[in-house]
Amino acid sequence: MKRKSNKNSFTGCAKAYIRSLQEEGRYSTAHVYKNAILSFTKFCDTPDVAFGQVNRDNLRRYGQYLYDCGLKPNTVSTYMRMLRSIYNRGVEAGTARFIPRLFRDVFTGVDVRQKKALPINELHMLLYKAPKSRHLCRTQAIARLMFQLCGMPFADFAHLEKSALTHGVLRYNRIKTGTPMSVEILEAAQKTINGLRNNESSAGDYPDYLFDIMKGDKKRKEEAGYKEYQSALRRFNNQLKSLSRELRIKSPVTSYTIRHSWATSAKYQGIPIEMISESLGHKSIKTTQTYLKGFGLEKRTEANKLNCFYVENYLTGK
Repeated sequence: MKRKSNKNSFTGCAKAYIRSLQEEGRYSTAHVYKNAILSFTKFCDTPDVAFGQVNRDNLRRYGQYLYDCGLKPNTVSTYMRMLRSIYNRGVEAGTARFIPRLFRDVFTGVDVRQKKALPINELHMLLYKAPKSRHLCRTQAIARLMFQLCGMPFADFAHLEKSALTHGVLRYNRIKTGTPMSVEILEAAQKTINGLRNNESSAGDYPDYLFDIMKGDKKRKEEAGYKEYQSALRRFNNQLKSLSRELRIKSPVTSYTIRHSWATSAKYQGIPIEMISESLGHKSIKTTQTYLKGFGLEKRTEANKLNCFYVENYLTGK
């Protein structure tokens, strides 16, 4: 018989928080927490982990366990931060004992050595070397368009609605942060947009997506909409792997690769870090941006044109 978790245990506290995230429609965050808790309960070999089991020795051994399972440092850090968050909730609720610097011996930072950007020659092949498969041509077109839209993340790309595109400019809010964004459509990208455009109309108050990556028959903030997006993301990443294999690209390629590659390529072009950060919609240099004047759409468009032209014409020497 499956043993139920105690609501005052570490696992019980975690499950309650995951339910609250789901009720708020924060399915992506809930998914990450769920994976972290499942991993830790598997390591502890019990479905109901007590707060007392979250100690320095166990955490050190769990960290090594994750590395032995082949997880990268940043993934290990994410899991540890999820555990720390749940433990802190237990402390606030009075069900866990406060232990100073409990997570001091495990990695909870960011490993900047994990480079996800492609070398310029492989980036050029990924975006411009024609694959034989027609199916992969569409995958390449999506990847190229994401790059041409200032390294737009797949989540934002897939959720773009037709109303976001007006007079040659995309205006939308980032899925992850809610940051308002505006990207001017480059001439080279317009044909690709036309080829990928969704010509069907949505019904009622359902999302009217610009591209036919998702059906538009599920509301965005409902769990069914989140699951449809996750399925689309897995499908796109699998297609990217197939594309990179056919093009004989050695580096690993995922949807994140395109975004990181745009930023790295822009840096090599001498584009200021403030411009790159603003074009990506990052909030990580808020302090810096407070002291700097923001860049207008015209300037960001110039930077994007320079970056896209450089990658497209890498082999021609133009």
